[in-house]
Amino acid sequence: MSKIFLASVAVIFVAGVFAPLGTLFMRITPDGFAQVVNSPQFSAALWNSVSTAFVATVISMSLGLAAAWCLERTNLRGKNFFAVIFGAPMLIPSISHSFGLVALFGGNGWLTNILSLDVNIYGTVGIVAGSVMYAFPVAFFIFLSVLRCEDGSPYLAAEVLGVPKFRRFVDLTLPYLKRTIVSTFFAIFSMIVTDYGVPLMIGGKTLTLSVLLYNKAVAMADYSSGSVLAVMLIVPALIAFVADILNPPPKQNDFAKNVSLVGRSSSRVVEIFCVTLGLLIVAPLVTFCVMTFATKYPVDMNWTLYHVVRTIHRGALDNWLNSLLIAISSAVVGTIFSFALAYFSTRVTGLAAKVIHLLSILPMTIPGIALGLGYLIFFHDMPIYGTLGILAAVNVMHFFSSPYLMMRNTLEKISANVEAVGKVLGVPRRFIIRDVILPKVRFTLCEMFAYFFVNAMMTISAVSYLAPPAPKPLALMITQFEAQRLMESAAAVSIAILLTNLTLKVLLTRLEKRFGQ
Repeated sequence: MSKIFLASVAVIFVAGVFAPLGTLFMRITPDGFAQVVNSPQFSAALWNSVSTAFVATVISMSLGLAAAWCLERTNLRGKNFFAVIFGAPMLIPSISHSFGLVALFGGNGWLTNILSLDVNIYGTVGIVAGSVMYAFPVAFFIFLSVLRCEDGSPYLAAEVLGVPKFRRFVDLTLPYLKRTIVSTFFAIFSMIVTDYGVPLMIGGKTLTLSVLLYNKAVAMADYSSGSVLAVMLIVPALIAFVADILNPPPKQNDFAKNVSLVGRSSSRVVEIFCVTLGLLIVAPLVTFCVMTFATKYPVDMNWTLYHVVRTIHRGALDNWLNSLLIAISSAVVGTIFSFALAYFSTRVTGLAAKVIHLLSILPMTIPGIALGLGYLIFFHDMPIYGTLGILAAVNVMHFFSSPYLMMRNTLEKISANVEAVGKVLGVPRRFIIRDVILPKVRFTLCEMFAYFFVNAMMTISAVSYLAPPAPKPLALMITQFEAQRLMESAAAVSIAILLTNLTLKVLLTRLEKRFGQ
């Protein structure tokens, strides 16, 4: 049985990862590589990508750490509310963040007109701002989860000894966060530098490598140059992967978190910071709502349903159903596949388990923009090309690693003696999994399902190369409407994606509470 399982996994990874990537490398020639590198656009795009990603990463991490510290180290009122607000940008496509900035600060933006601002949001400033909105929630949740696990005993001792708060932060908090800061920096930098939604919408004349790849592969169908750029964009993600492996987490001790670190008070500065940050995050979302129902934003703000009706007539409802089907399929298949591999890698010893684990974390080193191009080239003449199936497949492989690690970490906390006892009693493994393992990991399964669903619903990176001819997902209509200057329709699409993901989150939260009863 295990041989059949291993053979099936091998086929899936060969077809879903290695073969598409292999087609990218096969299209790279020395002349083609030299042509791309020596082109006048390349050096400028490389500098723009690295510089904007570096600045946006530093800002995102600083804001994320500050927000996480406020929620975990103070008695700030409404912590759950702020956590929801700070995580809201994760529920809409990256391109929507830039679109929100344009709606607020563009040439005909709401704040631009009201405050008579002379601001050029397009270019480097816009890319950095949009990337920060896109990456901040990721940094926030990483730091929040790490700070929640820190033991407060050293801080209590330092307080008794009269050590100032700043020294406690420098000497205790920063060393504790060292590994997290390093791994988060590379992860977010890779995430920003490979995203093309933000620079495509708000970059203006500031070209980045991801946009250059998009222009070459999609607009010009130059797959040779696109393959060179796609492989280059794999490098930052590969560096992040290696840095994470070379910087292993410290071993957990049995006395972690034996003293709470929640502060006894919340200063006015903390409240102002969180409220201000929350308003900056909510502003684009509110703008989307206003634009959707405004007669002519921002000239005529009278309420109307015209833009909603027009958006539906232009195919938004059909594309929403496409996205819903893709997201559900990706979530169901991805959750089952992730669980199967996580269970195998934690319950089987030897080389096979190590190989499965290595294969399972490999997809996190591949940007969606590169994987999508590989799928376009490899599957172009196959029956699956041009169907919803290929869109669901690329999403499963693109987002697979994180849910796998979620489940692996959960299964490692469940004693393997459960299977041993079942074997002694003659209980088949499938019944052990059904009656013992699955009930224990049901909360993680819900989180895995939500991760696949939300990301499949809003992604534009991998699927942009495959639709059309495949049925178009809803998220891709944002660029379509923006190009046609139908800003109100683009806003309606962003709101539809946000409401869909919020609904899924609410349903799963209620399901988890029901499980907990």
